[in-house]
Order: sequence, then C-alpha cells, then structure tokens
Amino acid sequence: MIYRFRSPATGDVVMLGAAGDELLRLLGREPSTKGIVEPSAMPAAIERLQAAVQAAEAPAEPVQTDEADASARVEGVSLRQRVWPMIEMLRRAHAAGEPVVWGV
Repeated sequence: MIYRFRSPATGDVVMLGAAGDELLRLLGREPSTKGIVEPSAMPAAIERLQAAVQAAEAPAEPVQTDEADASARVEGVSLRQRVWPMIEMLRRAHAAGEPVVWGV
C-alpha cells in the first residue's frame, strides 16, 4: 500500500506501506486506508514524532566489533529522515488551520 498524505496548506507526502504504517503507529494510530489529523491534534502529533526521533537517536551501549564488521554495515534511511516531511507538513498545516488527510 502507498500512503499519500494531503493538506491544502502543503504539497503531498507519499510513503510506502511499511514507512506509512510506522508513522501512523508513532502518531498513536492504527494503520488504515484513510484518516485525518485535525489542526488541534497537530502539536501533540509533532511532539510524538520528535520524541520518537530522539529515542531512536539515543546512544546505545557500545558493541565490540572488528573493522570488517563495521565496514560491512550499510546505513539506511534514519527515522529522522523518514518523519521530517510529515513534521514539516503538520507544522505548515497547523499554521494554516488545515487538516492532514490520507486515503479516499
């Protein structure tokens, strides 16, 4: 499934299924084919996303590895990078008093 988040105040944000599902769960919602974030709920939604990013970036306990293991790792897209477009969308939509919707 592909999520297309829309608001009259911004351009669309498109996410593939797994990333969209994760985003909705971070917002405290179950993944669904359609939904809405009202302007009154946007400050709390932004805070939840920012808190999730901080938690994901918190330093973990050091793990002993050798150089071969370290060089074999490939960094993926961070949570910060995945949720940044949605945080910006929510900020702009909130400032304009417009909802963010997805689905039909």
